[in-house]
Amino acid sequence: MALTLPELPYARDALEPHMSAETLDFHHGKHHKTYVDTANKLINGTEYEQMPLEEIITKSSGKLFNQTAQIWNHSFFWHCLTPEQKPPGKKITDALVREFGGIEDFKKQFTETAVGTFGSGWAWLVRKADGSLAVTSTSNAGTPLTSGDRALLTCDVWEHAYYIDYRNARPKYLEAFWSLVNWEFVEQNLA
Repeated sequence: MALTLPELPYARDALEPHMSAETLDFHHGKHHKTYVDTANKLINGTEYEQMPLEEIITKSSGKLFNQTAQIWNHSFFWHCLTPEQKPPGKKITDALVREFGGIEDFKKQFTETAVGTFGSGWAWLVRKADGSLAVTSTSNAGTPLTSGDRALLTCDVWEHAYYIDYRNARPKYLEAFWSLVNWEFVEQNLA
């Protein structure tokens, strides 16, 4: 069973002016696609060939882990964004107030974590096994799938996610990110 590049859940230019069509052409159409193509070459004729993506991630290491985790992380990331942002719903709002003191307090902590991630990686809002929420950072292809946490929201802080639009200004990219967060998706992941 070959892994496939998922379609974006919106048009390539739908996130403008916060994220350009050119960025999506490179980020989704080249970077994400390369992870899929490389992973397919690596699983061909192996025990991983018939496994679902999530199982490959939890059972693999090295290059195969990096490629498949990046497929999952990116697929999840695209759904964290929307061109038609609605305010956070009651369940996620209540959870963020309970855990962080408020939505703005959460956004501040998440932004600090994302901006402060050294090198390439991801900032995450996760639900821990005990039900609490946490803001975490993973390096490179790190993913909550391997730690037992449930991903609720992520922001890709690899430079390819923002360099075309924001050059090396990661804080500016994070400012724009908040205009695109798909709070409905975040709340669905909380359930």
